[in-house]
Amino acid sequence: MNRKKLIGNMVRYSLYALVAAFFIWAISNNYFDYIFTQSETFLVLLRQHIVLVLVSSLLAILIAVPAGILITRPKFKKAEWLVSNVVNLGQTIPSLAVLALMISILGIGFQTAVFALFIYSILPIFRNTVAGIDSIDKNMIDAAKGMGMKPHQILFRIELPNSAYSILAGIRTAVVLNIGTAALAYVVGAGGLGVWIFTGINLFDNGFLISGAIPVTLLAILADYILRKVEYVVVPKGSRRIEKA
Repeated sequence: MNRKKLIGNMVRYSLYALVAAFFIWAISNNYFDYIFTQSETFLVLLRQHIVLVLVSSLLAILIAVPAGILITRPKFKKAEWLVSNVVNLGQTIPSLAVLALMISILGIGFQTAVFALFIYSILPIFRNTVAGIDSIDKNMIDAAKGMGMKPHQILFRIELPNSAYSILAGIRTAVVLNIGTAALAYVVGAGGLGVWIFTGINLFDNGFLISGAIPVTLLAILADYILRKVEYVVVPKGSRRIEKA
Protein backbone atom coordinates (compact mmCIF):
# COMPACT_ATOMS: atom_id res chain seq x y z
CA MET A 1 0.00 0.00 0.00
CA ASN A 2 1.54 3.33 -1.04
CA ARG A 3 1.76 6.33 1.26
CA LYS A 4 -0.92 8.33 -0.57
CA LYS A 5 -3.48 5.55 -0.26
CA LEU A 6 -2.54 4.96 3.39
CA ILE A 7 -3.10 8.62 4.27
CA GLY A 8 -6.37 8.64 2.34
CA ASN A 9 -7.63 5.59 4.21
CA MET A 10 -6.58 7.06 7.56
CA VAL A 11 -8.49 10.28 6.85
CA ARG A 12 -11.57 8.43 5.60
CA TYR A 13 -11.74 6.01 8.52
CA SER A 14 -11.10 8.84 10.99
CA LEU A 15 -14.12 10.64 9.58
CA TYR A 16 -16.16 7.45 9.84
CA ALA A 17 -15.13 7.12 13.49
CA LEU A 18 -16.06 10.75 14.14
CA VAL A 19 -19.50 10.24 12.59
CA ALA A 20 -19.99 7.05 14.65
CA ALA A 21 -19.06 8.90 17.85
CA PHE A 22 -21.47 11.70 17.02
CA PHE A 23 -24.15 9.13 16.23
CA ILE A 24 -23.71 7.50 19.64
CA TRP A 25 -23.81 10.91 21.35
CA ALA A 26 -27.03 11.84 19.55
CA ILE A 27 -28.69 8.56 20.55
CA SER A 28 -27.66 9.02 24.19
CA ASN A 29 -29.34 12.44 24.17
CA ASN A 30 -32.54 11.11 22.53
CA TYR A 31 -32.05 13.32 19.46
CA PHE A 32 -33.39 10.58 17.17
CA ASP A 33 -36.79 10.40 18.82
CA TYR A 34 -38.37 12.21 15.86
CA ILE A 35 -37.31 9.44 13.49
CA PHE A 36 -39.25 6.89 15.54
CA THR A 37 -42.21 9.02 16.63
CA GLN A 38 -42.65 10.47 13.12
CA SER A 39 -41.39 7.51 11.12
CA GLU A 40 -43.90 7.94 8.28
CA THR A 41 -42.87 11.56 7.73
CA PHE A 42 -39.21 10.58 7.93
CA LEU A 43 -39.60 7.88 5.28
CA VAL A 44 -41.39 10.33 2.97
CA LEU A 45 -38.60 12.90 3.36
CA LEU A 46 -35.94 10.22 2.89
CA ARG A 47 -37.60 8.99 -0.30
CA GLN A 48 -37.85 12.55 -1.64
CA HIS A 49 -34.17 13.13 -0.88
CA ILE A 50 -33.06 9.94 -2.62
CA VAL A 51 -35.23 10.63 -5.68
CA LEU A 52 -33.81 14.15 -6.00
CA VAL A 53 -30.27 12.79 -5.92
CA LEU A 54 -30.93 9.88 -8.29
CA VAL A 55 -32.76 11.92 -10.93
CA SER A 56 -30.30 14.83 -10.96
CA SER A 57 -27.26 12.53 -10.93
CA LEU A 58 -28.63 10.35 -13.72
CA LEU A 59 -29.34 13.42 -15.87
CA ALA A 60 -25.82 14.69 -15.22
CA ILE A 61 -24.32 11.34 -16.23
CA LEU A 62 -26.38 11.23 -19.43
CA ILE A 63 -25.18 14.73 -20.38
CA ALA A 64 -21.66 15.02 -18.94
CA VAL A 65 -20.18 11.68 -20.03
CA PRO A 66 -21.20 11.98 -23.72
CA ALA A 67 -20.13 15.65 -23.68
CA GLY A 68 -16.75 14.68 -22.24
CA ILE A 69 -16.32 11.98 -24.88
CA LEU A 70 -17.37 14.32 -27.68
CA ILE A 71 -15.05 17.13 -26.62
CA THR A 72 -12.04 14.77 -26.72
CA ARG A 73 -12.67 13.91 -30.38
CA PRO A 74 -10.18 15.55 -32.78
CA LYS A 75 -12.93 17.57 -34.51
CA PHE A 76 -14.03 19.22 -31.25
CA LYS A 77 -10.71 19.33 -29.38
CA LYS A 78 -10.28 23.07 -29.99
CA ALA A 79 -13.56 23.78 -28.20
CA GLU A 80 -12.48 21.94 -25.04
CA TRP A 81 -11.33 25.11 -23.24
CA LEU A 82 -14.61 26.90 -24.01
CA VAL A 83 -16.85 24.05 -22.86
CA SER A 84 -14.72 23.47 -19.76
CA ASN A 85 -14.95 27.15 -18.80
CA VAL A 86 -18.73 27.16 -19.25
CA VAL A 87 -19.06 24.05 -17.06
CA ASN A 88 -16.71 25.55 -14.46
CA LEU A 89 -18.80 28.73 -14.43
CA GLY A 90 -21.89 26.74 -13.46
CA GLN A 91 -19.98 25.30 -10.50
CA THR A 92 -18.79 28.69 -9.24
CA ILE A 93 -22.31 30.12 -8.86
CA PRO A 94 -23.55 29.58 -5.27
CA SER A 95 -26.23 26.90 -5.01
CA LEU A 96 -28.71 29.27 -3.36
CA ALA A 97 -28.20 31.75 -6.21
CA VAL A 98 -28.95 29.02 -8.75
CA LEU A 99 -32.10 28.08 -6.84
CA ALA A 100 -33.23 31.71 -6.66
CA LEU A 101 -32.65 32.17 -10.38
CA MET A 102 -34.47 28.96 -11.29
CA ILE A 103 -37.48 29.88 -9.15
CA SER A 104 -38.14 32.82 -11.47
CA ILE A 105 -37.96 30.51 -14.50
CA LEU A 106 -39.29 27.12 -13.36
CA GLY A 107 -41.23 28.12 -10.27
CA ILE A 108 -41.18 26.32 -6.95
CA GLY A 109 -40.99 22.56 -6.72
CA PHE A 110 -39.21 19.35 -7.67
CA GLN A 111 -38.03 20.42 -11.12
CA THR A 112 -36.23 23.49 -9.79
CA ALA A 113 -34.30 21.47 -7.21
CA VAL A 114 -33.40 18.79 -9.77
CA PHE A 115 -32.10 21.39 -12.21
CA ALA A 116 -29.91 23.06 -9.57
CA LEU A 117 -28.48 19.70 -8.46
CA PHE A 118 -27.97 18.75 -12.11
CA ILE A 119 -25.88 21.90 -12.68
CA TYR A 120 -23.66 21.05 -9.72
CA SER A 121 -23.26 17.42 -10.82
CA ILE A 122 -21.99 18.15 -14.31
CA LEU A 123 -18.52 19.50 -13.52
CA PRO A 124 -16.90 16.55 -11.68
CA ILE A 125 -18.31 14.02 -14.15
CA PHE A 126 -17.38 16.05 -17.24
CA ARG A 127 -13.92 16.95 -15.93
CA ASN A 128 -13.07 13.37 -14.96
CA THR A 129 -14.33 12.01 -18.27
CA VAL A 130 -12.11 14.41 -20.22
CA ALA A 131 -9.13 13.86 -17.91
CA GLY A 132 -9.50 10.08 -18.07
CA ILE A 133 -9.60 9.93 -21.85
CA ASP A 134 -6.82 12.51 -22.29
CA SER A 135 -4.56 10.53 -19.95
CA ILE A 136 -4.56 7.44 -22.17
CA ASP A 137 -1.18 6.76 -23.78
CA LYS A 138 -1.26 8.03 -27.36
CA ASN A 139 0.94 5.11 -28.41
CA MET A 140 -1.88 2.79 -27.41
CA ILE A 141 -4.29 4.71 -29.64
CA ASP A 142 -1.81 4.68 -32.53
CA ALA A 143 -1.31 0.94 -32.11
CA ALA A 144 -5.07 0.40 -32.24
CA LYS A 145 -5.28 2.47 -35.43
CA GLY A 146 -2.41 0.47 -36.89
CA MET A 147 -4.38 -2.71 -36.25
CA GLY A 148 -7.21 -1.28 -38.34
CA MET A 149 -9.61 -0.48 -35.50
CA LYS A 150 -12.26 2.10 -36.32
CA PRO A 151 -12.90 5.19 -34.12
CA HIS A 152 -15.92 3.66 -32.37
CA GLN A 153 -13.95 0.46 -31.70
CA ILE A 154 -11.10 2.46 -30.20
CA LEU A 155 -13.58 4.35 -28.02
CA PHE A 156 -15.34 1.28 -26.61
CA ARG A 157 -12.38 -1.12 -26.47
CA ILE A 158 -9.51 1.19 -25.53
CA GLU A 159 -10.57 4.63 -24.30
CA LEU A 160 -13.62 3.91 -22.13
CA PRO A 161 -12.21 0.82 -20.36
CA ASN A 162 -8.96 2.65 -19.57
CA SER A 163 -10.71 5.83 -18.42
CA ALA A 164 -13.46 4.03 -16.47
CA TYR A 165 -11.71 4.56 -13.12
CA SER A 166 -11.58 8.33 -13.64
CA ILE A 167 -15.15 8.56 -14.96
CA LEU A 168 -16.60 6.53 -12.09
CA ALA A 169 -14.62 8.58 -9.58
CA GLY A 170 -16.25 11.71 -11.03
CA ILE A 171 -19.69 10.13 -10.78
CA ARG A 172 -19.02 9.13 -7.17
CA THR A 173 -17.92 12.66 -6.31
CA ALA A 174 -21.01 14.15 -7.96
CA VAL A 175 -23.42 11.80 -6.17
CA VAL A 176 -21.87 12.43 -2.75
CA LEU A 177 -21.95 16.20 -3.31
CA ASN A 178 -25.56 15.96 -4.46
CA ILE A 179 -26.63 14.14 -1.31
CA GLY A 180 -25.43 17.05 0.80
CA THR A 181 -26.62 19.80 -1.52
CA ALA A 182 -30.08 18.21 -1.86
CA ALA A 183 -30.85 19.46 1.66
CA LEU A 184 -31.31 22.90 0.07
CA ALA A 185 -34.30 21.54 -1.89
CA TYR A 186 -36.39 22.56 1.12
CA VAL A 187 -35.89 26.20 0.08
CA VAL A 188 -37.85 25.63 -3.15
CA GLY A 189 -40.48 23.37 -1.62
CA ALA A 190 -39.07 20.14 -3.05
CA GLY A 191 -38.96 18.32 0.29
CA GLY A 192 -36.13 16.05 1.29
CA LEU A 193 -34.33 15.72 4.60
CA GLY A 194 -33.54 19.43 4.45
CA VAL A 195 -37.07 20.01 5.74
CA TRP A 196 -36.09 18.70 9.17
CA ILE A 197 -32.65 20.34 9.05
CA PHE A 198 -34.04 23.81 8.37
CA THR A 199 -36.94 23.27 10.78
CA GLY A 200 -34.42 22.44 13.48
CA ILE A 201 -32.42 25.58 12.68
CA ASN A 202 -35.50 27.82 12.68
CA LEU A 203 -36.90 26.37 15.91
CA PHE A 204 -33.55 25.85 17.64
CA ASP A 205 -34.56 22.20 17.94
CA ASN A 206 -31.56 19.85 17.94
CA GLY A 207 -33.84 16.85 17.59
CA PHE A 208 -35.15 17.94 14.19
CA LEU A 209 -31.74 19.20 13.10
CA ILE A 210 -29.85 16.01 13.90
CA SER A 211 -32.67 13.72 12.71
CA GLY A 212 -32.24 15.33 9.29
CA ALA A 213 -28.47 15.87 9.23
CA ILE A 214 -27.29 12.43 10.38
CA PRO A 215 -29.29 10.49 7.74
CA VAL A 216 -27.85 12.80 5.06
CA THR A 217 -24.35 12.05 6.34
CA LEU A 218 -25.00 8.31 6.44
CA LEU A 219 -26.44 8.41 2.92
CA ALA A 220 -23.29 10.12 1.64
CA ILE A 221 -21.03 7.56 3.35
CA LEU A 222 -23.14 4.66 2.05
CA ALA A 223 -23.16 6.05 -1.50
CA ASP A 224 -19.40 6.54 -1.41
CA TYR A 225 -18.88 2.97 -0.21
CA ILE A 226 -21.23 1.41 -2.78
CA LEU A 227 -19.78 3.38 -5.70
CA ARG A 228 -16.23 2.44 -4.67
CA LYS A 229 -17.29 -1.20 -4.83
CA VAL A 230 -18.81 -0.57 -8.27
CA GLU A 231 -15.48 0.92 -9.39
CA TYR A 232 -13.69 -2.20 -8.18
CA VAL A 233 -16.04 -4.48 -10.13
CA VAL A 234 -16.27 -2.43 -13.34
CA VAL A 235 -12.72 -1.11 -13.77
CA PRO A 236 -10.22 -3.57 -15.32
CA LYS A 237 -7.47 -4.71 -12.93
CA GLY A 238 -4.75 -3.19 -15.09
CA SER A 239 -6.41 0.23 -15.03
CA ARG A 240 -6.86 0.05 -11.24
CA ARG A 241 -3.17 -0.63 -10.78
CA ILE A 242 -2.19 2.28 -13.02
CA GLU A 243 -4.52 4.71 -11.24
CA LYS A 244 -3.41 3.63 -7.77
CA ALA A 245 0.29 3.68 -8.59
